[in-house]
Amino acid sequence: MLLALAAFLCIASGFALVSLSSPRRARLASDLDLLLRASLSVGYGLGIFSVIFFLARAVGVTNLGASDLLLLDLLIFTLLLVSFFVIRTRATNRLLSARQRLEKERKFDVPPGLHRSVTAAFVVDLCASVYAAAMRSLAHPHGEGWDAFAIWNLHARFLLLGSAHWRDGFSPLIPWSHPDYPLLLPAAIAHFWTYLGHDDPAVPAVISLVFSFSTAGLLFSALSIMRGRTAAMLGAIALLTTPFFIEQGSSQYADVPLSFFLLATIALLCLHDDDSADPHPVSGLLVLAGLAAGFAAWTKNEGLLFLCAILVARIGILLRTMFSHNPSQRPRRERLHENWISVATFLSGVAPVFLVIAWFKLSVAPPSELFSNSATRVHKLLDPTRYWVILKWFVKGFFLFGHWLLLPGTLLLMAFYFAAPAKEHRKSGIGFRSSVLALALTLGGYFAIYLITPYDLYWHLRFSLTRLFLQLWPSAILLLFLSLAPRSHKDSSGCSQESVISTGAP
Repeated sequence: MLLALAAFLCIASGFALVSLSSPRRARLASDLDLLLRASLSVGYGLGIFSVIFFLARAVGVTNLGASDLLLLDLLIFTLLLVSFFVIRTRATNRLLSARQRLEKERKFDVPPGLHRSVTAAFVVDLCASVYAAAMRSLAHPHGEGWDAFAIWNLHARFLLLGSAHWRDGFSPLIPWSHPDYPLLLPAAIAHFWTYLGHDDPAVPAVISLVFSFSTAGLLFSALSIMRGRTAAMLGAIALLTTPFFIEQGSSQYADVPLSFFLLATIALLCLHDDDSADPHPVSGLLVLAGLAAGFAAWTKNEGLLFLCAILVARIGILLRTMFSHNPSQRPRRERLHENWISVATFLSGVAPVFLVIAWFKLSVAPPSELFSNSATRVHKLLDPTRYWVILKWFVKGFFLFGHWLLLPGTLLLMAFYFAAPAKEHRKSGIGFRSSVLALALTLGGYFAIYLITPYDLYWHLRFSLTRLFLQLWPSAILLLFLSLAPRSHKDSSGCSQESVISTGAP
């Protein structure tokens, strides 16, 4: 009973937070928006639960019982709920703008027969994915692979059972457990274990599956809003038919949870950018995007790299438009002011979680092994052989990614992209451009980490590169389908009307 109440409070807190940051809108009050909020709510709720538990440990609460944790969770949920109703009463329902009335014309259309085939394939794929993931979880209740029980679940057990000595789980004396890794997943697991009173292996297994299908739901709902149901089903099929996604989604690793928060950041930025043509865009989406980026950094160290990449990309694009040699491309003073406010709004969402991460890194976690020997790093950076080896593995990993049986999904999606009748010719929205650039910078950061890795280079590439690609895979699918232009339609006078509408570029 307590566990069911904990699950309810987790999802309800996430839903209240998501709804709090996106006031009621006519365009967003649909079943698709409900699916989007539900998909986001699970991840945000688990993020809230992890922060609550870690802060309780950080302030010295070592004998945290189920009743104490329940009161704390109820307090947080009540605060979010009260804030939600206060803000909702101030929100107003606005009539659909002219841009919103054209929304249906912005969909990625296909013939009706093909649409039915895509729908059938999506339903079959979803059912098969749920079955395969559940069977893998039952076959490997403690996780599939070293990282599950030796890193993430081990850290969760120290948080739960360590009492006053919980910090011992992050000692440099056990470097093989990567004690510097962030704690979103372990702290969320320990939070639920506290309600149970013991470390039940079913909890991390369920959380792993929930993250997997929340990622698919988030991809589907975001694409449905911005490109229509057909594109959404094709995108979800591309993700769910990736065998490696299902494997990792049930393995209790942190790569799929990280991919969820990367996707949430990019989807919310693109949704905000898509909405910015409205005179009053929903700025709360930027706060949610910043919070998702913060949770990504709280999930894995690679999330910190992505957070830096998205900030560099967004600020870099704004600076480029400010100092453009073409006066027509420079934003108006009012628009420039709004763009910099958007960066500040995004950072306001990042800040709370970033403070938690900073305290953990400075007060609890030991230094990362990656940056332990500066002299060795310089020597490796000057070795051209390492560049060539890593480049070959990146190219090979791109073509072999996903563990497909016959044709790699990366090649199939590339073929689909080039075979599409038209591409989005106005991909000028800062959300889209900064997201593409951020993924490129993150990939470049992965390359740089391999250059300075203290481990054997071939071993490190072999056991981690595919998982790094997986972290970016859902976001790459989203951006690929967003880059496809909707079809043109004809208005009532018979004149061709372009359905691609400006995304509010500066």
